[in-house]
Amino acid sequence: MKAAHFFTAAALTLGTASLGTAGAQTLVPFSDPKLPFKVSLPQGWLGADFADGTSGVSLVSAKAPPATVIRLLFMPKEGKAVDLNTEFGKFESGLKSSGVTIKQLSSKDARYGGVGGTEREYSVTHPQGQLRIRVWYGNGARNLYSFQLTDSPARYAAANALFTKVLATLRFQ
Repeated sequence: MKAAHFFTAAALTLGTASLGTAGAQTLVPFSDPKLPFKVSLPQGWLGADFADGTSGVSLVSAKAPPATVIRLLFMPKEGKAVDLNTEFGKFESGLKSSGVTIKQLSSKDARYGGVGGTEREYSVTHPQGQLRIRVWYGNGARNLYSFQLTDSPARYAAANALFTKVLATLRFQ
């Protein structure tokens, strides 16, 4: 899967604007016939087009920085076998090639909507500061999924709780 992930630095220039508590965020059902899943998304968030050729849904919490970014992406496997460690390697190489330093904080098996995969968290240092990223790669029957959360360390705990709520609503089709 394409590793065009450093778009986040511009969207996330460090700040401490509040997301509110995850429990206070209202989730609204979202579906699109072009997507292989249904999900509930945070009300009031904005769709984002990062013009990176990916398929899926990308959202930002605000028009201007600082903003939390959620991406729910997929790529048809077209009958090919997928190695999630290879996909994470591509993701990490893509980040490093943009001049950032990354540190993996955790890795675990995770299942969302009945699809198994691997989830990792990273700390990323870039010229404007730091980011925290949570990425889940899921190996579905027909698609490879890459679901991502990116935010500043100051807001990450609240954003992470909200992302967990979003992922709990996933239903693959």
